[in-house]
Amino acid sequence: MRLRYAFYGDDFTGASDTLATVAQAGLRALLFLGVPDEHRLSSAGALDVLGIAGTARSMTPEAMHDELSPVSRFLASLAVPVVHYKCCSTFDSAPGIGNLAVALRLLAAESTPRLMPIIGGQPSLGRYCFMGNLFAAASDGEVYRIDCHPTMSRHPVTPMHESDLRRHLAAQGLEGIGLVDVRTLDAGDEAIDARLAKLHGQNEAVLFDVADARHLARIGRVICREAVRGTVIALGASSVAQALIVHWQATGELPQTDVTPRVAPASTPVFALAGSQSPVTARQVELARAHYKVVPLDTSRLVADPAANDLYATTCAAALGSGRSVLAHTGAVQDGGPAGNDVARACGRLLARVLELAPNVRRVGVAGGDTSSLSVSSLDIWGLSFIGALGPGVGLVRAHADARRLDGIELMLKGGQMGPPEIFELLLAGRQQGTSSDRPEPIES
Repeated sequence: MRLRYAFYGDDFTGASDTLATVAQAGLRALLFLGVPDEHRLSSAGALDVLGIAGTARSMTPEAMHDELSPVSRFLASLAVPVVHYKCCSTFDSAPGIGNLAVALRLLAAESTPRLMPIIGGQPSLGRYCFMGNLFAAASDGEVYRIDCHPTMSRHPVTPMHESDLRRHLAAQGLEGIGLVDVRTLDAGDEAIDARLAKLHGQNEAVLFDVADARHLARIGRVICREAVRGTVIALGASSVAQALIVHWQATGELPQTDVTPRVAPASTPVFALAGSQSPVTARQVELARAHYKVVPLDTSRLVADPAANDLYATTCAAALGSGRSVLAHTGAVQDGGPAGNDVARACGRLLARVLELAPNVRRVGVAGGDTSSLSVSSLDIWGLSFIGALGPGVGLVRAHADARRLDGIELMLKGGQMGPPEIFELLLAGRQQGTSSDRPEPIES
């Protein structure tokens, strides 16, 4: 198998977003839930892009080592020219949780990278990097420096208190990062090449500013050129894939088409699970009340009492069995409540039980990065393929599983702050190509 590009997504929502990005460009892609064995790999057929979804975003550095070392060995064995560690577009991480310096070095451990680029922005989602500093759009439509962002500066696990990505990553152990800033990018290819030549051998990694799509095209040219000479290990959001795609389209290696199939309406009742406690998801849940039976979840009981978890599952399954769609949600953060990962794991147990009790359900939506990752991990699914887009950064994917009950189930996995207000309605009604809101939404998590 000769792959153009491979990526590891550090949570399932981000990984499925990158899957959607490459699939909509017409590339043959499959997202595996873990390192595939020979049987799974051969059953996937010819691929241009291979993705692996994981949960490193919520892990300690020690756990990341166990998670990512097999991934690094596997991708090195395939001789993939461009390997991408897909992180959140807000780069929220910390020395002890989801450490991005640890991640980058682990993916590079089986090779000697020619270049380790860090792509600092994703304009399609309202993320911009200027002179090394990260900015992000918020739900009020304003763009904030990330350490002043009303949500990300107060993230419950990895709050962002530093906007300079070089300083942010240096605190995690990746020091001496070079910078190709917007002035160099705007000056054109010769200036970019001269800057990289000056940085070569002096810096372990190079951060690229990104303010618009033109910058992505120039970054894509650099990555592809260096990938001919040696392995490139990149860090960033789905903008890494976007940069490659723009370059391949400009050079004629890829047709300039956007393959965005429509999403048909759900044919059976839908089960949605909102484990995110963000204000964006809260607004989406409120709007969904007109279309779903809403089941509030007491997170303390959900985590501590298996009988309560089973009772919630029975309640949801009964409504689904009667033909009603159901949205179960955890509500706002409570002081002294259970840890977020414990809630996400409990949500995973709930999802698995609901699907056992309500086999008529063939479409599921999960809101929240950790909730999506740990919920899907609780199911016996080995792969995901792209179906269509429900909104910017929110795709619908098809589950691949050995069990007939799970094979073919459709999943929406979205970050807590992603998607238009009517996202749960779109999960029910489907989406015609080019309909609904295509504006950048607040924050991918």
